Amino acid sequence: MNDHDRARTASRRPRPARRALLCCAVLLSLAVPASAMAAETTMVKLIRGLIASGALKPEDGQALLVQAEAEAAAAQRVTASGAANSGGVALEAGDVRVPYVPQSVRDGIRDEVRQDVMAQAKAEGWAAPNEVAEWTKRIKVTGDMRVRSESRFYSERNSDIETNWASVNAGSGFDTNNNTNLQLPPLLNTRQDRRNLWRIRARLGIEAMIGEHTTAGVRLASGSSNGPVSTTEQLGGGLGKKDVWLDQAWLAYSPADWVTVRGGRFGNPFWTSDTLFSNDLNFDGLAANLRYELADDVGLFGNLAVVPLEYTSDSAPSQSRVKTPNENKWLSGAQVGVNWRFNDDNSLRAALGYYDFKNISGRLSSPCALYAGAVGCDTDWSRPAFMQKGNTLMLIRDIARNPLDPANTPTPQYVGLASAFRLATFNLRWDTQLAQDIGMRLDADYIRNLAYGKQAMFARANNGIVNNYGAGGSASIDTFRSGDTAWMLQATFGATELKEKGQWQALLGYKRIEADALPDAYNDPNFHLGGTNARGYYVGGAYALDARSWISGKWMAAKEVSGPPLSIDVFQLEFNTGF
Repeated sequence: MNDHDRARTASRRPRPARRALLCCAVLLSLAVPASAMAAETTMVKLIRGLIASGALKPEDGQALLVQAEAEAAAAQRVTASGAANSGGVALEAGDVRVPYVPQSVRDGIRDEVRQDVMAQAKAEGWAAPNEVAEWTKRIKVTGDMRVRSESRFYSERNSDIETNWASVNAGSGFDTNNNTNLQLPPLLNTRQDRRNLWRIRARLGIEAMIGEHTTAGVRLASGSSNGPVSTTEQLGGGLGKKDVWLDQAWLAYSPADWVTVRGGRFGNPFWTSDTLFSNDLNFDGLAANLRYELADDVGLFGNLAVVPLEYTSDSAPSQSRVKTPNENKWLSGAQVGVNWRFNDDNSLRAALGYYDFKNISGRLSSPCALYAGAVGCDTDWSRPAFMQKGNTLMLIRDIARNPLDPANTPTPQYVGLASAFRLATFNLRWDTQLAQDIGMRLDADYIRNLAYGKQAMFARANNGIVNNYGAGGSASIDTFRSGDTAWMLQATFGATELKEKGQWQALLGYKRIEADALPDAYNDPNFHLGGTNARGYYVGGAYALDARSWISGKWMAAKEVSGPPLSIDVFQLEFNTGF
């Protein structure tokens, strides 16, 4: 290896190693035993090696060489003089001679070491004030916390027979044969008020910018159950610990500024109100969000999603050699919209959407002989995985009677959705400025179930529909009461988002949701305590006590659209904060 190759190799040596060599040279130059002539020669060689490697600047190295060679010659003369003249004084072993190092050389060494250390410190982010490691700049932590006192008020005139169909479906079914079961089905509370229910919500999320186009996110949240529409946890319960759930986990890729594709479990990819989808609802699957600016004040957007709602259990029925065929449930949605800013004080947003809920309707089974030991019926999968209340329901089991005792054959039933759901939606928002720091936002939402039809529902159920009949009427298609339409109007005054201390907000709204306008499983769980077949108004207000911290109150008064009376008023007083 020639001198050029050695220099090139040394230039690739890590900076800490170069600094170590440099310090060794300085120490050798500052302290050398007088009786070791070989050490002088070794130091000269070391200095030349450092010059060749690039660890020493040539001008600094040459100065050290001159000094070292001069010291070596002087040492030789002293040694020779001591040997020739016994009266002379020679340095004994252990004596140290401290040579003079020019100030310019010392300054050069100091500056080079300082530059190397600071360059490394800046690259690794540990020396500059208020600086953090580079990877932490690609991480964003978000979260929010809410403490709520909630009271629920029920009318004394409410029907006291409201079946809790979600509880029926979660169990082993309800026996509808009066000869073998004299018990009532599980019933909802409809008349006893519940006051001052203390509840909390806590969410903590992390988003990481992985690369120029790739982002990942994870969020944890509280929740009393794994239900999809709420992350609120009710306190009490003997002071037991509360649950934490994986609320979101997703990857997003943006190949261009106008499109983002996201997969996993993520927030609502559509622009909707809580009339259709709860604000706490997250979606599984794959979604794409697109945007295109037509001009400075006009932009288009589009949203697409394919969402698996429920997969067929892989081994169902567990004790049967014949398994359930593939009967997965899906939501496919598409939305297109426009953002139009008229001027500095006025803007408009509008969107049209279509949502196809595939395979979520109930199916009537083939005759199943539960009396003979069958563990289930072949359409048990068609009952909803989650439901609130309001949708029209049908019995889904065709239970065969024991020919030896048909009258006393138990008939444990599950229920499924009687209607199909293909929704067309229209959303509209107008933002304007009434005065300085006082804005007004008007929201409107309209939903129509294009798949709704009485005749189709009764045919699907084989006349086995169990709810949504007129009060006091017989169970027939003539007394059946439902509907296919939902709408909402809301006005918000003040600040649309409470970010600064002293900001305030007031709102007033009205909703009407007919029984089969939309699936009752996914909308707001607060208005009428969730679901469909509800109408009424709500008012509320909020005030920011501090930055990103506010108190709020909301009153929701709702009752049924049709069927037996069911009036439920809800009052919520909250303290919220977010970061």
